[in-house]
This record gives sequence, C-alpha cells and structure tokens, in this order.
Amino acid sequence: MNTGQADVLIVGGGIVGLTLARELLARGRENVVILEKEPELGRHASGRNSGVLHAGIYYSPDSLKARSCLRGNFLMKEYCRAKGLPVLEKGKVIVARTEAELPALDELHRRAVANGAKVDFLDEKQLDEVEPSARTVGRALFSHYTAAVDPKLVLQSLRADLDATGRATLLLGCEMLGRAGPGRVRTTQGDIAYARLVNAAGAHCDRVARHFGLARDYRLIPFKGIYRKMRPGASFPLNGNIYPVPDVRNPFLGVHFSRSVHGDVYLGPTAIPALGRENYGVLSGADAGGLGILVEDAVLFFANPRFREVALVEPRKYIPAFFNRDARRLVKSFDSSIFERAQKVGIRPQLVNWKTKELVMDFLVEAKDETVHVLNPISPAFTSSMDLAKSIADQHFG
Repeated sequence: MNTGQADVLIVGGGIVGLTLARELLARGRENVVILEKEPELGRHASGRNSGVLHAGIYYSPDSLKARSCLRGNFLMKEYCRAKGLPVLEKGKVIVARTEAELPALDELHRRAVANGAKVDFLDEKQLDEVEPSARTVGRALFSHYTAAVDPKLVLQSLRADLDATGRATLLLGCEMLGRAGPGRVRTTQGDIAYARLVNAAGAHCDRVARHFGLARDYRLIPFKGIYRKMRPGASFPLNGNIYPVPDVRNPFLGVHFSRSVHGDVYLGPTAIPALGRENYGVLSGADAGGLGILVEDAVLFFANPRFREVALVEPRKYIPAFFNRDARRLVKSFDSSIFERAQKVGIRPQLVNWKTKELVMDFLVEAKDETVHVLNPISPAFTSSMDLAKSIADQHFG
C-alpha cells in the first residue's frame, strides 16, 4: 500500500481515530492511513483513562455528548463481548455528601431519564445492598448501564481489526508537522497526500486545526488527573463505582472509587491545572508552552469564577490529606493507608472558548473543505467513540 497517498488520512491513533478508521473501512473506504506520533498505542488519554463506560447521566439532553454517550456505551460493550474482551457491568452509585446536593442529584436524574439511561433512586438501605461501602445523605442515584472495560485491550483489538482488512495502515512514530500544500501534509516520515483528512489528534487537536484555518478562537488548557490505587493484598468492598454529585457547570466529576475489570480499585482522579499537554509528572512533560499555559490559567482565573474555584481547590489534592478527605466523604469507612499513589496519571485536554473565557462543555466537530476536526474530545469520548464515529461518517463521508 502506498502510504504517501491516502484516501482518508486520520491524524491521531487514539480511540476516536481508530474507531473512525474502523467505521470508514466497514463502509467500503480504501487506503485509510492513521498517523500516531508515539511508538505505541495508548500512551495518552485513550490508554490512561479509567476504563469506565459512562451512561449519559451528566450531559445536557441537547448536547452531542448526550446523543452519543449511551449509544456508544452499548456499542462498546457489544464490541467487547464479541471480541472476548473483559467487561464489568456493576453500575455506578452517585451519592450526596450533604442535603444541599440533593437538588443536583434530582437534576442528574432528570438528565438521565431524558437521555434514555436506566437510573433509580436508592434510599440508604437499598444503597447498602448495591454498594455496602457507600454512604449518602437521604438518597443516592444508581446508574444501571455504567460499566468498565480495559482501554488498552480495546485499542489493541481495534488495531487488529484494521490490520485484518488489508486496507488500513497505522504509521507509528509518525507526527504531522504541518501542511505541504493543498491536499498534502508534512510528517516526520515524509509528505502524505490525501483526498480527505480527519483531525483526531486529542490533546493536540487545536494545533492541527490551526494548520487548516480553524480553532483560532479556542485554547486548550490541560488538567492533570492523578489516582491512588489499592495496595496488593488489601481489601476494600466495592462492586462497581462510587461517585459524588458533581457541579454540572464544570466538566469534572470529582474524586471517586472505581473497580477495574481486573479487580483493581482506583481512587481519583483530580483535575489539577497542568504545565503541559503531556505533563504526567510533577515537572516531567512540562512542554515549551508551559509558561503560556500559566498565563492562560491566570487569565481564566480572573475571568471565569468556576475555573477559579477549580484552580484554588484541586492543586491541594497533591497533598494526601486533601485527597483522602474527598474520598472519606463518599464511604462509611476509609483507611487511607491501603491506597498508594498509582502509576496511572491522565491529562484532560480541556478546550476553552477564548472569546468568552468559558470552558467548552460539549464535543465539537468542525469541517472545512476536505478536512474534519474532532475538537474537545474529552470524557466521555472513550465511551462515545463508536457512536461518534458513525455520526461523523454519516455527516461528513456520505
């Protein structure tokens, strides 16, 4: 196959890029080429997320997130079953920490019903039967369709699907550098011509879009998610997931408990403003744009009250006492000594409308000429990916 010429060129080998490639190939497309700048799949958000499949509870019913999340949940579970990949279907409880959170819990129930999710209110006795460790004030919300998968196994399976077609090429260690003229891009492995191009570059989607004259009014602000993990040999009774009631005005769900398909119990993540799009350590991964990010954080701090609240509260969670305080409010009993710092660290690349200084709350798909750009591909992008791939294919590829 001539990798210097693509029918469809997809920039980014994460979950959005791979599921879209799979969808286009299923519809008869030939010579689909995927660029992935890393030497292996899953180095960033698609391989670092919690693996939780969301159920459309949090999102405004008129949003693309709401339309794609539950359908994506069902498609991903169906795919994993068909491929023999592990799926944990134990649902999720959302608990109220104070009586003041009960109206927000009611709003989540309203959104869930509008979006087609199966949810039930639980009293404290019923909650004890579903998640014995969880505590709530008055009532909790149980999401039946929430599940968990192994993100890296899903990525590997999708790659195998693409390879099996003989009509797809995945170029690892290949980064797009810019445009080389109409219908042509420069990469670290030479120029590639294309008939159609899809920008699925995740944390770098805005940079790619600007090469094509888009996303000029948007900035991408990275947030770091750190986790703690139950120590080997320890025990903590958890069937599925325990989440707090979030502030639905912000896109962050708060520190929560999750059980993986392999039985590991995770606690987290945080939403700490980061110094780079790949700033997984304290300073490691802080890129050349780190100073610019700090300036942008400062601008948002003064212009956006909700961002200011996040910026004031979240960095404290580097300190275990503050992190553990959030965890303790969700459960009846919590021994912080059985949880250790997890190796898993994620970056949430949050898009901001720089004209309004507001965080973009929905997925954003923009097209120009022969290119399509998937912007703000944040949670629940992994859950939504297979349905999002169908809608992009329907709307932009006929």
